[in-house]
Amino acid sequence: MRNRSFSLTVTAMAAGFFLGATAVSAQQPPASGAPAAAGIRTLKIQSSWPASLTLQDHLRYFAERVEKLSGGTLKIEALAAGQVVPPFEVLDATHKKVIDGYHSIAYYWVGKNKAAALFAGPPGGPFGMDHDDYMGWLYEGGGLEMWHDFYQNTLKLKVIAFPAHPSSPQALGWFKKPIKSVADFKGLKCRQTGLNAEMYAKLGQAVVNLAAGEIVPAAQRGVIDCAEWVGGVEDLRLGLHQVFKYHYTPGMHENNSIGEVGLNLDVWNSLTPLQQEIIRSAVKDTFLSWSIRWQKQNADAIKEMLEKHGVKILRTPTDIVIASLKAWDEIAAEEMAKNPVFKKVYDSQREYASKVVPAKRFMFPPYSFAANYYWPEAKPAAKGESKKK
Repeated sequence: MRNRSFSLTVTAMAAGFFLGATAVSAQQPPASGAPAAAGIRTLKIQSSWPASLTLQDHLRYFAERVEKLSGGTLKIEALAAGQVVPPFEVLDATHKKVIDGYHSIAYYWVGKNKAAALFAGPPGGPFGMDHDDYMGWLYEGGGLEMWHDFYQNTLKLKVIAFPAHPSSPQALGWFKKPIKSVADFKGLKCRQTGLNAEMYAKLGQAVVNLAAGEIVPAAQRGVIDCAEWVGGVEDLRLGLHQVFKYHYTPGMHENNSIGEVGLNLDVWNSLTPLQQEIIRSAVKDTFLSWSIRWQKQNADAIKEMLEKHGVKILRTPTDIVIASLKAWDEIAAEEMAKNPVFKKVYDSQREYASKVVPAKRFMFPPYSFAANYYWPEAKPAAKGESKKK
């Protein structure tokens, strides 16, 4: 993350809440009035991810932070996909209090209302925003209040959600054969989800909705020809390199995706004010600490894919990147025309981005400027020029 002030703020908040929690536990009984021995509470939170993925690591880190910040009085049982309910049913299970909470990503709920995808960092950023900008919209631009209102009043769910893992920028995906242009998408059966599936369907793919654990078996059986998951370490742990050899990056469908951790609203309201603040603090702390580790894990994973598994990692053709954004703009325009909630949220994101994106572009040098100075990219050999051995 480039926003140094955001990182310092998160660290300071985490330290402050930890000291505050320690002081309270040392000076007075639990806020609920219950005896200290009976004051330990455990929340069952299930994710949409297989246990082996770093996305599940994020939930484990979050659980660790909550326990430490609460002095052991509030614990989270971090459950992986399928331990209680199927991966795509965690939101409804939380609403019904089958589980206390969930760890997933909002674009999985577009079947309820397509505006859900806007709370996952939709294609284009949106509007060029990166993780820092998007988090700014959530915490400074009214986005988090819109998110809560959307779940509780539009979808009528007893759920409160907070931003979790920043699992992007994500790769275009994996293919069994090379692709050179949008035309090569035609007829390919490809694993996609949410509004991303609609976007790539517009570009010619025959999209198939699959949970993470189903991707490799489906590819082995020939059910799919290509697949989008995340990229880097997530794809390596999932084993996508075992069934595909061509990996293209970047993609514009999830260049700024943000996950979510949510709790049943009754469960949330039953927590003490201090416990609620501990969860808010742990959300921000884990967002930062996990993403820092994840960046290094991705770099290591790319090196392993290239050197150990012989994966061909290629730059996504420019016309595919541009066509993706154009397709998304069409989808967004169509949805705004018939979905007032979608329009309200999307307009809010556009307004916020109109201020911060041009300003950041003015203040910050392009990432490639210093990167290319210290780590220049190899230029392709000119036609007819032989490569030196």
